[in-house]
Amino acid sequence: MPDRWRPSTPAVILGAACLTLHVAFNASYGVFRDELYFIVCGRHPAFGYVDQPPLVPLIAAASDDLFGTALTPLRLAPALAMAATVAMTAEFARLLGGGRFAQWLSGLAVLLAPIFLVNGLLLSTDMLQPLTWLGCSWCLTRLTQTRDERWWLPFGAIVGVSFESKYLIAFYAVGLAIGVIATPLRRSLLHPWIYGGAAIAVSIAAPNLAWQATHGWPFLEIASAGAAGKNLTLSPLAFIGQQALLVGPVAAPMWIAGLWSLSTRSPEPELRVFPVAYVVMAIFFVVSHGKAYYLAPIYPTLLAAGAIAVESWFASRVFRRSATSAIVVAGLATLPIVLPVLPPDQLIHYSRALGLAPSTTATERGAQSVLPQYFADMFGWREMAAQVSAVYRALPAIDRKDAVFFGRNYGEAAALDVYGPSLQGPPAISGHNTYFLWGPRGFSGAVVIVAGGDASRLATMFSDVQVAGRIDNPYAMPFETNIPVYVLRSPRAPLSQIWPTLKHYD
Repeated sequence: MPDRWRPSTPAVILGAACLTLHVAFNASYGVFRDELYFIVCGRHPAFGYVDQPPLVPLIAAASDDLFGTALTPLRLAPALAMAATVAMTAEFARLLGGGRFAQWLSGLAVLLAPIFLVNGLLLSTDMLQPLTWLGCSWCLTRLTQTRDERWWLPFGAIVGVSFESKYLIAFYAVGLAIGVIATPLRRSLLHPWIYGGAAIAVSIAAPNLAWQATHGWPFLEIASAGAAGKNLTLSPLAFIGQQALLVGPVAAPMWIAGLWSLSTRSPEPELRVFPVAYVVMAIFFVVSHGKAYYLAPIYPTLLAAGAIAVESWFASRVFRRSATSAIVVAGLATLPIVLPVLPPDQLIHYSRALGLAPSTTATERGAQSVLPQYFADMFGWREMAAQVSAVYRALPAIDRKDAVFFGRNYGEAAALDVYGPSLQGPPAISGHNTYFLWGPRGFSGAVVIVAGGDASRLATMFSDVQVAGRIDNPYAMPFETNIPVYVLRSPRAPLSQIWPTLKHYD
């Protein structure tokens, strides 16, 4: 067995540690808003959805079919993906010529980076991006080292599979394409393999692209909504500052060193393709008001290169131990803020003690909970479904026959779709994202249950508006808690007639 695959190697040890960490803590709190939505989407198999490709919803629905909403199996896929990313980062450092110190340092930096801890926690469209981007980097590095152009074929396969989980890989592919032209890698343009890789990527992505085209490219509408005001607008300096927070301030000098070393001191000039891609993407995301974490998947590549630079600059054993200890101590200090290792009340006190408000990690506009958004969106859904179901069951039998729950967003609708059946709750509809495409499902709108909303606006659509319950959870997002449950009757227009006006893609 090759030495690098023995259990004592940094890759295997760190990968196992990452998996153990996530299996131990990922089952805390509750199901995340998007995870509920993915389960419901996966129950409606398709080549695409308004806001994402099909891979993650299909995984979510499969887990729900086998294990219900049990969190450990639901979140096993992201835990495995992040464990593989950590192990592969250490191996990538070895591939670039790094010794054991560089392998340990880069693997630890990825293992304990706040953004990657979140990626390993949630079943989300981001969960495969660090691994697949690093896989692309691996293919290009091996191509550079071996001059074997056939590496473009697995590169294309990785891009295609990654695209079926999230469209973000397209930006890395474009950035790398510009890097190919700007570096000696442009020699690949004279060989057929790069075009074969592109054909593989397109063939894998084709069913989803066809779905988007058939439905009028709804994802572009969602992206436009984010750029137009939903996403927080960051200045270039603030955007770079967010990168330091996402990867960890202590690790920031390492990825900066990786950028610098790949740009100026790389033994293979072809590897400048990575800093070129980074700069291209950073400029685009700043100009287009993209979210700061969109750049995150490239950091395992840069951290591996940076760890090698640190290894070459500092031979002192004391310095190396200090650098490793700093990464570990900083990572463990921030770990409770990004993994659910503490009860909510203790987490709130801990965050305040560190001076980190929930707004520090926010990526969208709007009021924040007492918890970070990715934790707050794990609370309140089962209680919402229970309260709405109680209101539904209390209706007269003649009303229950045609009553439907209208979710203001896909989280609310999905909570009723997932938890409602066991609670004898109502069916759910919504105008948000893919729910809009599923339509009113034959309901007339004669009796509608809504959680929250403006009563005066509801009165413009229904003659009879009554408060029948209330939802309150101290940890949920503000717009999902301390809200009334309305029963709406006597619509001023049929639901089928007003349905087009209820669409909102964001």
